Amino acid sequence: MKIAQVSEQFGMSVDTLRYYERVGLIPPVNRNDGGIRDYNELDLRRVDFIKCMRGAGLPVEVLIEYVALVQQGDKTIEAIVIKKKN
Repeated sequence: MKIAQVSEQFGMSVDTLRYYERVGLIPPVNRNDGGIRDYNELDLRRVDFIKCMRGAGLPVEVLIEYVALVQQGDKTIEAIVIKKKN
């Protein structure tokens, strides 16, 4: 799915989607032979998650940290739980 379609589906700007990718909330999106972003199902689920969390009031900085911990795997569970308690 092209970025304009994702933008329309989720009600966020193309610039916001590019920003989320640039800061690491969304891993680099695959591109087609012409260099155009081609969002897959996993990318769309990530965008949906981010939209939900932002709607709940989580700052981008907190989401960036959370996504980084999740990408590191189970060894970071303790860090996530500790942050949740605080």
